[in-house]
Amino acid sequence: MTGTRLPLALLAAFAALGAGGCSTLLAPPPPAPHFWTLDPPPTGAAAKASPAASAPVLIVSTPRAAAGFDTDRIVYVRDAHRLEPYADNQWIDTPPRMLGPLIAESLSRSGAFAAVLATPSPANGQWQLDTQLVRLQHEVGPGRVSVALRATLVDKPTRTVLVAREFEATAPTPSADPAGAVAAANVAVADVLRQLTDFCVQAVRR
Repeated sequence: MTGTRLPLALLAAFAALGAGGCSTLLAPPPPAPHFWTLDPPPTGAAAKASPAASAPVLIVSTPRAAAGFDTDRIVYVRDAHRLEPYADNQWIDTPPRMLGPLIAESLSRSGAFAAVLATPSPANGQWQLDTQLVRLQHEVGPGRVSVALRATLVDKPTRTVLVAREFEATAPTPSADPAGAVAAANVAVADVLRQLTDFCVQAVRR
């Protein structure tokens, strides 16, 4: 009797394993992630300004990020001091890497500089702009996206800090989902870029 029961028990175990394997094979694949971008703000029909003959050359460093924001995950906040990433939704690149070209383009269009060059660059410049993304998050409770950027203008040959400031902007989310967060992020980033550009233009005129 024992010799008969053991093979039956083994057969039952193998059957269970086979059924489990089939269910795993037939399980639906995880959803593909949605990728989102930070885009240049609209410039309208305004022409690019021409720089003055004495305008300095500006080197724009690759932006850095505060802890928690150097990631391609789209971050939201429900509770204070707690960052959470959206599932299946992410930036096409980290926000600091997306911001670098946007900063350079905005400053170049201002006409305040003879040239605006992004690092790494073999060219030398009189000034250097260092930036840090302090915050870029979807604040679910208020229904907004908050962006903060710290900027420092440096005299490159002497490494002397000329001026430093932090810029902040918020924008309401049109919907309480990743798409709404991205739309609001682009609005808030455009506001911060405008503030940063005005700040740099004023620094040149001093």
